[in-house]
Amino acid sequence: MDIGGHAAVGRTDPRDSLAAKIRARRLQHFLKGRRDHLSLSQEEVAERLEISGRSYGNWERGRVKEWTDHKLYSLAHALEMSEYQTDRLFRYAVDRAPQPALRAMFHRDRPTDPATAAFLGDYGVMMDALSLPTFVIDHRWGVKMANKAYHDLLKGVRNHPTAMPADNFLRFGLFHPDAPTVLVDHPKWQLAMLAQLSSSLERHDEDTVLRAIRRDVHRHPALRDTYLKDMPDWVLGCGADLVHHEGSVRELRHPDPRIGLQGCRLVEETPRSLQALGLMRITLVLVDLDDGYMPERRGSHHHHAV
Repeated sequence: MDIGGHAAVGRTDPRDSLAAKIRARRLQHFLKGRRDHLSLSQEEVAERLEISGRSYGNWERGRVKEWTDHKLYSLAHALEMSEYQTDRLFRYAVDRAPQPALRAMFHRDRPTDPATAAFLGDYGVMMDALSLPTFVIDHRWGVKMANKAYHDLLKGVRNHPTAMPADNFLRFGLFHPDAPTVLVDHPKWQLAMLAQLSSSLERHDEDTVLRAIRRDVHRHPALRDTYLKDMPDWVLGCGADLVHHEGSVRELRHPDPRIGLQGCRLVEETPRSLQALGLMRITLVLVDLDDGYMPERRGSHHHHAV
């Protein structure tokens, strides 16, 4: 204020400048901390963002002319941020909360066509009426829809930053420490999932998400050895991938003690409407192991399933 009580023109409150510097520093630590938590290099994050490594380095150092919503949502997606983390990102970068109305616009996998959205809504209602766990995935095995039975099967799984079963089924099976509690004889599940990863990469070799999963596999010595040595032989002898391994029954343990240990086949049943969207529906068909579906007899049953 000047002597006459009027606001001084052209002056910046030093407190605003200090607050901006504090937010910029917090943003820098936040982005680096999140990247380190995911064990990603700057170049790997840049690959996910489809920008140069130098450009991402500038983003992380705060050298950005303007933080647009598109940049921030893309960054949140690349660094696999939760809604809470995305809110922190926006507050550090632009000093406000995300705009919910824009979230769907910038989310790459959200259908924008009203008819498609209505179809998927109806399909979700139909899935919830099924008693067997079933879920809809994209070519990356990202889970786009899942019914109540699927969530009930996996309700005991603890939070994990990158491998939740509601996000990506391959990441869950390969990397989540709780996966063996559900997927019994876990190494056999992992072997089939690694074959699925290899099969998917053959069809989508430039996909950044699939390549990121493969990179993370190589960071786990046991998984890397299985992927490079055991998996190719398994494919030659048993099948191409997780879905199309004919007749195989694996085992899982349901958290409901009344269900308990069950045999499981993964059955693909995808209507043309889902196929047109690049999606596939998988149902976990549970079979009672006491009814003769023992592991040594799995090869005698012929279904389009695992």
